[in-house]
Amino acid sequence: MATTATTAEIRQWIADFVAETLHTETLEQVVTRLDEAIIARIPELRDRDIRRDLAASSRAHALEVLSGLTQDRFDYPVPEEAHAFARTLARRGHDIRLLLRVYHFGQEAVIDYMSEILEERQLPQDIERAVLLRLFDRTTRWISHSVEALTDTYMEERERGLRAALEQRAELVRGVLDGMDPDLESASARLGYRLTQRHLALVLWTDEDTTPLRADGSGPRPDASGDAAGLLERAVSRYATGVGNGSAFTMPAGASALWAWIGVDGEPPDATDTAWSVEAPVHVAIGTPAAHLAGFRDSHREAVAARQVAERARPGLARAVHYPDVEVAYLTGLDETAMRALIARELGALAAPGPHSARLRETLHAYLRAGRSPDAAAKLLGVHKNTVRYRIQRITELLGHSIDHRGPRLDIALDCVAVYGV
Repeated sequence: MATTATTAEIRQWIADFVAETLHTETLEQVVTRLDEAIIARIPELRDRDIRRDLAASSRAHALEVLSGLTQDRFDYPVPEEAHAFARTLARRGHDIRLLLRVYHFGQEAVIDYMSEILEERQLPQDIERAVLLRLFDRTTRWISHSVEALTDTYMEERERGLRAALEQRAELVRGVLDGMDPDLESASARLGYRLTQRHLALVLWTDEDTTPLRADGSGPRPDASGDAAGLLERAVSRYATGVGNGSAFTMPAGASALWAWIGVDGEPPDATDTAWSVEAPVHVAIGTPAAHLAGFRDSHREAVAARQVAERARPGLARAVHYPDVEVAYLTGLDETAMRALIARELGALAAPGPHSARLRETLHAYLRAGRSPDAAAKLLGVHKNTVRYRIQRITELLGHSIDHRGPRLDIALDCVAVYGV
């Protein structure tokens, strides 16, 4: 343990050192040296504007730390220049780990500088040891407090920037969907997605009853919306690479819903292709591919319409719903009363509930889609052609007239029943 006299000498040496270093010229030399040591290990900071902000932060920190060395206080207020530097890193898109590295390397540079100073001045060993211990203790407290405060500043600025960018992108997309014709090159750059290509729009959402709950069952987990968003984003990414040309643009439509557009170069796979398969709890409604701004709008409008059909449909409808497959049901379903009247008038007894009527409706639907070919309908249904012939005869009896008599209307009625049920 140091004697009282030695303690006084330590305090005096530190006071002299602080007074000497606080001279403007000396302080600037120290700040430059520390910054160069940091930049040598973090090349991303070589940018002229970032380096200027780093220098302002280092200078302000140095004033605080130096003044604290001569006092017994342990609180080190974080200067505004340091907050400004943290905000700069956030705005420039640097990871928060870069900010942490700055302070880690900064502390190392301070210790290296002080060790060199003490060695040059050839102080007694006990004074040198005491100064280094005091410096290490104070810089450790300074780093800990600064990193904690500046992490909050960085995250707030990053979130503010992300929100602003998201709001600008959302405003642009809403404008395009409302008929605005922006400069395509500029708009594509802002969205990070080429608007001049061929688009396929998707609307994705999750089941309402699949929100992750807290462990005690008291309510939804705080990160529940993040879980849903991750599921939907991954589905879009899979479609973009498996169906499209790899490019995609997404925009949140709710806590568990997402609008998306993927670029397509040719014709996407048929709706029956396994590339469209999606697992619970995700649903997807898909428009038809179309080019340029008009295609961006039209395909989205169709995807939204397909979702409306999917949400009104009978249980058991596929999780991936393609607009062409439900277009008739969508248009007819806009007036549900008229649609139900059409179903009752055209299908008559075939609109009865139960598995027998459902089987006959399925057979008739396949028969009409197969161009009234019993053989082709049998292949679609996976039954013998004579079974199809027998069922068509029974259907004709129940309808009370030839199928050919009102074929197109039957098609529409069957499309509606296939989606909405009886």
